Amino acid sequence: MPETAGAGRRFSLLVATMFLGLLLVLANRAAAQEDADTVRLDGRALFSVSSSDSLRAEERARRVEQRLRVLVRALETVPKAAVEASGDERIVVVAGVRITTVSPIDAEDSLTDIDTLAGRWATAIETGLRDAVDRREGFGGGFFADTMAALQTVLSRAWSSVISVVPRLLAAALVMGATLLVASGVNRVLVVFFKRRIADKTLENLIRQLSYYSLILLGVLIAADALGFSPGALVTGLGLTGLVLGFALKDILSNFVSGLLILALRPFEIGDQIVVGPTEGSVERIELRATQIRTYDGRVALVPNAEVFTSRIVNNTADPIRRGNVLLQVGYSTDLDALVERLRGSVASVQGVLDDRPVTVRIDELAADAITMNIGFWTDSLRSDYKQTTSDVRRHIASTMEDMGLPLPEPDLWRVAPAHLDEWKTALSWRDGSSHPAQGHKDE
Repeated sequence: MPETAGAGRRFSLLVATMFLGLLLVLANRAAAQEDADTVRLDGRALFSVSSSDSLRAEERARRVEQRLRVLVRALETVPKAAVEASGDERIVVVAGVRITTVSPIDAEDSLTDIDTLAGRWATAIETGLRDAVDRREGFGGGFFADTMAALQTVLSRAWSSVISVVPRLLAAALVMGATLLVASGVNRVLVVFFKRRIADKTLENLIRQLSYYSLILLGVLIAADALGFSPGALVTGLGLTGLVLGFALKDILSNFVSGLLILALRPFEIGDQIVVGPTEGSVERIELRATQIRTYDGRVALVPNAEVFTSRIVNNTADPIRRGNVLLQVGYSTDLDALVERLRGSVASVQGVLDDRPVTVRIDELAADAITMNIGFWTDSLRSDYKQTTSDVRRHIASTMEDMGLPLPEPDLWRVAPAHLDEWKTALSWRDGSSHPAQGHKDE
């Protein structure tokens, strides 16, 4: 189940990354533009034009289409299209109107010479104009013909876009699918490698995540290229909008950078028992967004890495052993020397208390009604072992007190004694049958 959830989170991040990248490219107009576009009249393709030094192919095609639409409304009969030479270029003219210019780049892209291409364009324009004029003289007249022409133009362009985009989308989907398979395969190989060679879970987590997301980023760049976007333009778009994204996604980026720093600096490792603010438990995962901590009552807490990195961290298991302390209160009549020796031996015999570290018994406080003793010992730093050993130590201390006949502290029972006991006895002696002190003094 955790692996499935992790895969789902990684896939969601992948989709978000791709979507963000495409939006950046489109927003900054950094995507690669098409080098050719089709000129249409009433939705019917006539010929394709290439981009020129001053105009993109799309703008150039729309200008030619606008001239043809105006010319259709003005002509009743279509004269023969003529081709005029103008330096290295050729101009197609119909009824004295310059329709388009054929440039050497157009001929080069069409793999032919400029005169042959100009003749083809002139024939296509002439045929297209005649068909358009005939349609407007038929059923429904010009209004019906213009309406159908607009509809057919929209449908033709939509279909051309589908034909152009769908293969690219499929190619991008195949690239991302293959990338996910490769990244998952590499992830599994690393798991097996670390399991057999290296037992450092934190290092394994760092290398696995870096390799996984590096492969995903590579797949995104290849998929963007398959969609027609230049990887260089994608990177440029990311750079141009980096400042805006820095403000908009500062929390996400802060968690990401903090995750990398935690994995690199390693203030704690997977399996350590730590305290971060109000959260205490065992570290289960260190991801690039959050650190997963299993609390001692079985709940899972996801603490953002930025909060973890900037908070005060107490690592209870940074060292394998940990010191424990138990406070004990005894009366002033207690034989302290005998009690200290008995406590040292009793605590040292507890299972879990380390033999190579001495048990210490110190006097912490001389209170008004009791002496406070601090019994110190060393044990395993894991919480389960520490808590159990501390409990056993308290139980042995209670048994030692009982064996020595010493009363255990009773905080609800207090004994109050007057400061001048003899004067109080004299003052209260008349209650036992003797004369009142004041009366005896008067008789004398």
